[in-house]
Amino acid sequence: MADINSPDEVLGKVAIVTGAASGIGRAIAELFVERGAHVVAVDQNTAVEGMASDSLVPLVADVTVDGSAEKAVATAIERFGRLDILVNNAGYINYQPVIETTREEWEKVMAINATGYFLFSREAAKAMLPNKQGAIVNLASYASFFAFKDIAPYAASKGAVAQLTRALALEMAPHGIRVNAVGSGDVVTNLLHTFRDDGREFLTEHGKAAPIGRSAEPREIAETVAFLASDRASFVVGSIFMVDGGFSVQIA
Repeated sequence: MADINSPDEVLGKVAIVTGAASGIGRAIAELFVERGAHVVAVDQNTAVEGMASDSLVPLVADVTVDGSAEKAVATAIERFGRLDILVNNAGYINYQPVIETTREEWEKVMAINATGYFLFSREAAKAMLPNKQGAIVNLASYASFFAFKDIAPYAASKGAVAQLTRALALEMAPHGIRVNAVGSGDVVTNLLHTFRDDGREFLTEHGKAAPIGRSAEPREIAETVAFLASDRASFVVGSIFMVDGGFSVQIA
């Protein structure tokens, strides 16, 4: 077991991070490398290739496509010898009323935010089982539990992430693999850029509704992910760790 008092809590560990080219995923991948981990950074955006270093291997892949998870796990093992951590972060959101949402749009959100998590978790767990140790951290959301209008597919997908986290945690805990999730609130990223030019400004403003009075920066979410992935969280199993500036404990 690593020194639980060390700031380098992921030192020497091997991680896969999905959705790593930007936003929260990039912050996680960069923090892991900074603290001594080896990372396979997965993203369908070729910008991920610009992150390559001795400690980080970029992999251009779509998390919803069969074979992507297998390739990511194989890359981690081939390049770094094993797999210790999976961070399921890749995400997509649409923003429109249900009556205007097509089946194709619903399925796209669910495929990226839920099915992709399942596929990568399944393959990562297979690689971790022989070593009887590992950590899977999923990016959930306060939308896993709270409803907001015009984001029904996203909320449904994040609800699925919360339940996948809990169910998989029960399966994996006896094998030394911990599964947890981060329930993030508003984070200033480009998540909304596919449908509104002022996405970052919108997230900044929306975050002011939290008791803390602001949105998070990606690094703040990454810090919590690093904790859950580390031996410092050795007794945390099946938790949805809320990192939302207090939003989930207030009564609106």
